[in-house]
Parts: sequence; C-alpha cells; structure tokens
Amino acid sequence: MSTSATHPVSSPQPLAGLRVLDLATLFAGPMAATLLGDFGAEVIKVEHPDRPDPSRGHGPAKHGVGLWWKVLGRNKRAITLDLSRPGGRAALLRLAATADVVIENFRPGTLEKWELGWTELSAANPRLILARVTAFGQFGPYAHRPGFGTLAEAMSGFAALTGEPDAPPTLPPFGLADSVAGLATAYAVLTALAARGRTGEGQVVDMAIIEPILAVLGPHPTWYDQLGHVQERTGNRSANNAPRNTYRTADGLWVAVSTSAQSVAERVMRLVGRPELIEEPWFTTGAGRAAHADVLDEAVGSWIASRTRDEVLAAFEKAEAAVAPVQDVRDVMADPQYRALKTITTVDDPELGPLRMQNVLFRLSSTPGAIRWAGRPHGADTDAVLTELGLTPAELRALREEGAL
Repeated sequence: MSTSATHPVSSPQPLAGLRVLDLATLFAGPMAATLLGDFGAEVIKVEHPDRPDPSRGHGPAKHGVGLWWKVLGRNKRAITLDLSRPGGRAALLRLAATADVVIENFRPGTLEKWELGWTELSAANPRLILARVTAFGQFGPYAHRPGFGTLAEAMSGFAALTGEPDAPPTLPPFGLADSVAGLATAYAVLTALAARGRTGEGQVVDMAIIEPILAVLGPHPTWYDQLGHVQERTGNRSANNAPRNTYRTADGLWVAVSTSAQSVAERVMRLVGRPELIEEPWFTTGAGRAAHADVLDEAVGSWIASRTRDEVLAAFEKAEAAVAPVQDVRDVMADPQYRALKTITTVDDPELGPLRMQNVLFRLSSTPGAIRWAGRPHGADTDAVLTELGLTPAELRALREEGAL
C-alpha cells in the first residue's frame, strides 16, 4: 500500500464492478457504503437537493468545507435527487435497475410512502440488495421512533457498563454504535451478495443499530440468563483480571496496562518489584486478581509513577509485558506502528489540497483497497451520473424545473 492512497493500485480491486446507491445519512449507512467503496465498489451518494447529508456540517470545517464529510464521503460520486417528487422517484428507479446495492436509513415506511419500497425496487431489479439501516429495525414497538446511535449505546447496556462505579453511566464521545453498525452492514451486504451469487436473487437486509453494539458487548445476556449476573460499572478495571487500568507516569502522561494472560500478570509483578504477590493463592486466577485490584493497582501504579512514560514503555517491552501509551490524536499521527502500517494516509483533494485521514480498514496482499478521492461537493456528479444513465439535457432541465435535482 502506498503512502498516498490516491495512487492507482496495480490490480483490480475486489469489489470493482459493484454499484452501490448510498441514500443514507448520519452515519452507519454511509459508513457501510464507504467501506465498500474503499475496495472498489462504485458508490453513488444520493442526497436531497436542499438538505444534504448532515455529516457535511458535523464537526470542524476548513474554508467552509466540512472535514468529516471528506472522510465519510470518500470514493463516492455525489448526486442530488428529491425522492419524494415523481421525477426523482423515476430517476432513482432507473439507477436502481443498474445497481447491486441500495443502502437507506429512512424511518420504516418512508420509502414505501414514495413508492420506492422493496416491491418497486425489486421489480426494477430482482438482483438488488436493499440494506435498511434504522435505529430499531423494520418492525416491533419502537420501529417508527426516531433514533440515533446514542440511544443504542444507552439501550444495549454499553452506557450502563461504562464509567466509574459511583459516577453516572457514560456515553462515548463519538459515534460508536453507528460505527459498529456500519461495519456490520458492510458485512451483511457482502453476505447477501454471496447468497445472490448462488440464488441469483436479491433480498432485504434489516439492520437495527441497537443490535450490533449488543453483539460486541459479549456474553452479558448469557451470564444473566444462566446466573442472574449483572455486571456493574468498574471504571478502567476489569471483573476478569487485574492489574488492568490506566496509570500516570512521572512526566504527567498515561499508560494502559492489561494482564489478561496469567503469564503476563506474573511478568508485571516481577517487573515492578513485587514478586511475592505471585505466590498469593488468589493470584492464580483472573477473578482472584480482580478481587485484589487495590493491592495490584498500588503496586503497579507506584512503580509507574516514579518513571517517565518512555522509561515505563521500554521496561515493559523488555519484560514482554503488555502496555500501551494513552494517546491523543497528535500521538496517533506520529506513532511508529501506525506509520509502519500506513494507517494514516494522504489524499489529494481539489478543494483543500493534501488531506490526511485513516486509510482503508485492512490490507489485502493481492487486491488492496484504495482511496481514490475524498468527499465530493454536494451534487457535484449529478449531471454526469444521470447523463450516463441515458437522461438527455432536456430531461435534466425538466427535473431541475420540477425541483427533483
């Protein structure tokens, strides 16, 4: 993978030839489309003419250009269509007839109200995959409620588990549930495409944002079902092992230590000069160590507090004990491991010049992904895409007069 992800790749990308219509906004559906586009899918972003994807205005902007959109909108051609108007509906159906995937996140029933539901889309293209991404899914008592990832983080149990024991439940300062759902939606789409390869038929993906985040929380439902066990908030500590925490170094920085493996826990105790703790009967299990976290935190924390972060990291590495610096984005951009992996890449953008952003999600040895361009201006590709579809200049003018573009 090159240091600049806008360099052409030497072999066809694995999803080349796949056409995806991204009708979604904020953030799970668009992220799924981005992930597909990173590996060669042709993604056409469809936005309302007057109400573009709100991610264009989220967070800091430079020269009036939203920077989040540059990442979320990468590898997408941007067009405008008002799907509630007859001309917009007709154009979308023509596009769907040429597409493999449609990703949408309107409230259940909205596409049907515009006569663009599964009945109409599958009639236009029986091989189409329709991915429907909503907060609560397509049915059930909450299906028609408005919802965002924040509600999923609360409903799933994530917030109840997060934070200090005597502090309020804590929500993440970023779109965690949306991002997990975006990853899950990309996986679901590829699974449906694999099925289509055998059956020749498309199908509907029903993705509820409240579900993937619950899946990644682990065995909590099973613990409760079998034992009545409800995990409480433990801050940075774990109920399953110790020491496991963040610790402040002598130069005012922070490191995180994990001892999920017994051998690593023993190495840490020897490193910090407390080998006698290894001989304690409770030290032989993760749960036993977790029950004595105060003792272990004091031993590790006092040793770390007397050394600089660089000294701590070097000593842990020499001892083959698990540690990492607590990094902010400045550290991430300079981190030698991220640099080696080329996790942050540079994309040349006509509006803003060179932009650094996260690279594609994983490396393939033979058919790597690539960022071909950053997020495009609102509607920048409308005429080009619709002309390729066969619309004439007169038809484009008529759509504009109707307000459909």
